[in-house]
Amino acid sequence: MTTPPATADLVDGVWQDSADDLGFALEDPTTGVAVRAAVGTGTDRIDAAIAAADTAYADPGWSQLPVDDRAALLEAIADAVDGVAPRIARLEAYATGVPVQQTTVLSVILGGAFRLAAGQLRQGWLSTAVTRDDGREAYVDRLGWGPAACLVPWNAPAPMAAHKVANALAAGCPAVVKPSEYAPYGTQLLAEAIHRVIADAGLPGGVFQLVHGGAHHGAHLVGDPRIRAVSFTGGLDGGRAVAATCAYGVKPVQLELGGNNPLVVLPDADVDVAARCAADLLTTLNGQWCRALGRLVVPADRHDEIVEAVLARLARIHIGPPLDEATEYGPLVHSRHRLLVTAAIQTLTEHGGTAHRATDVPPDGTYLPPTLITGVDPEHTTNEIFGPVAAVHPYSTVDEAVALANGTPYGLEAYVTGADETAALAVARRLRAGEVKVNGSSIMSLHLFTPRPAWGLSGISEEGTAETLRFFTNARVVGVEGGFALHGRP
Repeated sequence: MTTPPATADLVDGVWQDSADDLGFALEDPTTGVAVRAAVGTGTDRIDAAIAAADTAYADPGWSQLPVDDRAALLEAIADAVDGVAPRIARLEAYATGVPVQQTTVLSVILGGAFRLAAGQLRQGWLSTAVTRDDGREAYVDRLGWGPAACLVPWNAPAPMAAHKVANALAAGCPAVVKPSEYAPYGTQLLAEAIHRVIADAGLPGGVFQLVHGGAHHGAHLVGDPRIRAVSFTGGLDGGRAVAATCAYGVKPVQLELGGNNPLVVLPDADVDVAARCAADLLTTLNGQWCRALGRLVVPADRHDEIVEAVLARLARIHIGPPLDEATEYGPLVHSRHRLLVTAAIQTLTEHGGTAHRATDVPPDGTYLPPTLITGVDPEHTTNEIFGPVAAVHPYSTVDEAVALANGTPYGLEAYVTGADETAALAVARRLRAGEVKVNGSSIMSLHLFTPRPAWGLSGISEEGTAETLRFFTNARVVGVEGGFALHGRP
């Protein structure tokens, strides 16, 4: 049994129970039973957190901390986070319904994010020099923008928070993190580990802080002019609001807003490989992830074969409580979200689609069977559902398949399966997405040091091991003038 902690915020080194009632109850997804009221941080405490971050940014104890010392701090945080990673994995599973076998895999990101950020500092990624023809050098230093807001969603909150916070701190930005109101527990435990190291180092309390709440609280945080950079992962509506606020404040913003990701099955694809990829993409994080399957694009003459193979594979998955080590697919995060996904399925069936399910789910809790929808016109499947649901679209030519795959305003991830790897890669290069995987469906990126870009409504500003660190910085160029002058005069 995992007992979640009471929701508490950390402001300027002081923990305090959050008490701003959000008007709904957090649930145990396994049973559907309400656990406690969802709460947020009062706006007065958010204001205090922003003020403390602003003060910390100017404090020589933080702002003038040598790069090697900052790297050592991040490595100490990584060690502390490793010690609580198993507990975080269980809390994330409990809160989100994602099987603990999956949250445990994702927990390697927790400490790993801080070690990667430290490594980049030690390798000198923030300072370079360019030599001119006269032998003098121009020095390019990347400096932190200032206090940074890190907003993370509920499907894998602690790993995402670790990635954003590690890079913000590496850049020199005091970080204020706000997890989703639906899954606060794991990020709070992460925050406890980070805070202990920062406090032991004698650094200002405003270097790292944690606040809670919903859209209103996030808007209050993002809208303050003292927040100078915002990294947001979440839904399209929230992202648009954050982008508008940052545009008005002329502050950099990093947005990852989800996707409606296609899997293109080429005519020569192995049916078992196609079925595995489709089933994995529907069930990883219970289908609640930005790179999940949205459109299954299949050869018209293999439509029924592939649908049956996917359903057969789904029928074999182990469904159960997320804290059971054997569980491969669990409940959705909350009854509110299940209603949204159910409504999306109903809308597609009202447009002529047929829902196909091959799995029985427990009667209690917020379970929803993975679902394929056939027979619906592609014009009705352009939007993200953010659940274990995918539309199936047949095609006659590869050109048509590419058009179907690209026929959505999103462009985050895409997948291609085919026996001829060269031909599959050629098709992959025609797809408009930040990353395209051939014959694979892993939640991890193709390479640790490739960017995680987004196209269209999927977001702006690349994420990645190097890209996120770069996002939290701006360049300053310093050098001795080389004697050049206008009109040839010295």
